[in-house]
Amino acid sequence: MSTTESIYGKYGDILPQVMEYIATPIKGFNEDAIKSTGHPVYEHLIYRIKSDSSMREKCIRKGFPETSESALKKIHDAIGIRIVTGYVDDIYKIIRYMKSVPSCKVLEEKDYIRNSKPNGYRSYHMILEFTVPFEDVKGDNPGHYYAEIQLRTIAMDSWASLEHELKYKQEIGNEKMIVSELKRVADELASCDVSMQTIRDLIRQN
Repeated sequence: MSTTESIYGKYGDILPQVMEYIATPIKGFNEDAIKSTGHPVYEHLIYRIKSDSSMREKCIRKGFPETSESALKKIHDAIGIRIVTGYVDDIYKIIRYMKSVPSCKVLEEKDYIRNSKPNGYRSYHMILEFTVPFEDVKGDNPGHYYAEIQLRTIAMDSWASLEHELKYKQEIGNEKMIVSELKRVADELASCDVSMQTIRDLIRQN
């Protein structure tokens, strides 16, 4: 494959349609929640297709050839979805819903909310395989495509954005102190998430 051609090849035109197909039931779940309870189950739904350059870099890093098959079969985050909720419980409601979608199969999940990373990072990660009415890189139709989903509360998302900025800054003074402060703030935000959830539960009981 020429480096001037998209690593996704002809499937680069299909990926946006696949992404919308995957996002549609998530949006529907949110709309149903609003109709039944008056409240959304998430605050933000963000999705993207990994850029050609980022996918090529990942293939190289993992030792895969820069081909459409590597990008769409060996690597599972060509489609990335982030769901940001107001409350922790809503994350698990969405997870339960995703597991009930007939076209969706869970390949991997990591709960960094109940088991946070040492630096304080909290989020729920899932790798999902979807059966969709589009041809895949193997020529199958219905085809199989993958998506990485990250679910976070607003507090977790704000923290992750700040931590990401630190990670990719080339030179930074007092890094050890900043890392320590980030961990402290992560723990405080986690406590706030629990308190917010408790308050909402108490409100809805009345």
